[in-house]
Amino acid sequence: MTTDDQGGQGTIHASAVALDGRGLLILGPPGSGKSTLALALLAMGGQLVADDRVRLIRRGDRLVASCPPRLSGLIEARGVGILRAGAAGDTPLSLAVDLGRAEDARLPPSRHITLHGVELDLVLGPMGPHLGAALRQMLIGGRFA
Repeated sequence: MTTDDQGGQGTIHASAVALDGRGLLILGPPGSGKSTLALALLAMGGQLVADDRVRLIRRGDRLVASCPPRLSGLIEARGVGILRAGAAGDTPLSLAVDLGRAEDARLPPSRHITLHGVELDLVLGPMGPHLGAALRQMLIGGRFA
């Protein structure tokens, strides 16, 4: 997926979470589990950047995620309602996950996605029981191979 609208900025249907200043962009079609994954990461110590709509802004060679003001600090929990969460504020993205694309390989190759001319590491979904923990660890420690 590549996007370069509005000269390096735009709003997309996604969620984003921050952990230790590093951001994860959660992509996928409606109902794929974006908010569910974000909630799981919040329970593991992450902070909410944005749910449902994420503003992407290119700053130099970095891509920064932020939240439209009306949605700041709010996340949907399907079957529960709209919940309040501490807002992380603008966060540089380090990683993206696409819950709409299935990963078939047990040990997949490095994948990337380019958004607004910035390349991010990419993990493919769909949502599984270990995905949140694996993404948290990847944000903290990186990937070995």
